[in-house]
Amino acid sequence: MNVRTAIHFRKSFFGEAERPIAEAHGMTASLFRYDSGIEAVRLSNRRGHLVVLPYYGQMVWDAVFDGVDLTMANMFDMPRPASEIVGTYGCFAFHSGLLRNGCPGPQDSHLLHGEMPCAPMDSAGLEVGEDDEGPYMAVTGLRNYVMGFGAHYAARPRVVLRPGSALFDIRMEVENLSGAAMDLMYMCHVNFAFAEGARIVQPAPFTPEATAVRTAVPAHVPRSPAYDALLADLARDPAVMEVLDEPHRYDPEQVFYIRGLRTDEEGGTAVMMRRREGDAFHIAYSTREFPKTVRWVLVNSDQKVCAFALPSTCEPEGYTAESAKGNVQTLAGGETRRFSVRLGYLTADEAEAEECAIRAL
Repeated sequence: MNVRTAIHFRKSFFGEAERPIAEAHGMTASLFRYDSGIEAVRLSNRRGHLVVLPYYGQMVWDAVFDGVDLTMANMFDMPRPASEIVGTYGCFAFHSGLLRNGCPGPQDSHLLHGEMPCAPMDSAGLEVGEDDEGPYMAVTGLRNYVMGFGAHYAARPRVVLRPGSALFDIRMEVENLSGAAMDLMYMCHVNFAFAEGARIVQPAPFTPEATAVRTAVPAHVPRSPAYDALLADLARDPAVMEVLDEPHRYDPEQVFYIRGLRTDEEGGTAVMMRRREGDAFHIAYSTREFPKTVRWVLVNSDQKVCAFALPSTCEPEGYTAESAKGNVQTLAGGETRRFSVRLGYLTADEAEAEECAIRAL
């Protein structure tokens, strides 16, 4: 059964006071505007809430379930207007890409993580309905990107919440509206909170081949002999990072490429960060959609983040490097590509069951 009701937003709907716009199936959607001028939608169920920025790249700014804040610690008290992601780096998740992605190298001219993270959306709305999995609420949006003598595509992001669940979906649909082929580099960049003492559960060994540390360090990361020595140690034995019990090792940041993840018959995989309390942060996705998985960990006085699994079509070393590695995908004229990630929070009992499922892959 697929039944839905669509509400089309206007920016005039968003005011200083938060106001509900829809209630259904034990869920509520309410609208407000931050003092910075950025519009926001709060999707709530009995377990918690998400704050989605419908006109600002459809970032997920905040995620809290069962009283646990899933979002990275950061310096931003609210989203800030910016042309690239570093100007507002406090969100739970953003869409990284789509034409270019990652940290620009010496021969690149693109923005950090591409044009989509802070993109002004052309339209946004709310969908309330029921599908094969039951009732849901979804924030929807459209970005019609067009550049003279360049690419022309439609990006349709979507965030889906269901009643009684602390797991939700982040989706992206990209349609090439041009007759010419376009480059495609996409990462679902999820910035989970760093939890000291947590243990990473992944369906791949912590060996140098399967959990490979990034040694091509981008320009924004400060280098030192001690940092280079640590990289060499991690390249030999990444297993020391299975448990996050040494936060000082993540300043500057550490990046790993997780390769050869085991999957189910449909290509699905999952990764989990299990906290000392027994509960967990969790993410699941298709390796057919996302052939690459990246891990980014940073802990300093201003930011604390464990992006323990970033599903991606490429690695984050910038367009030139990824093109040389064969990691830049091509979307033919008129072709559409779809991506979906299910993620969120698991109770201790749920985490125990999911750990068994991951190890059984």
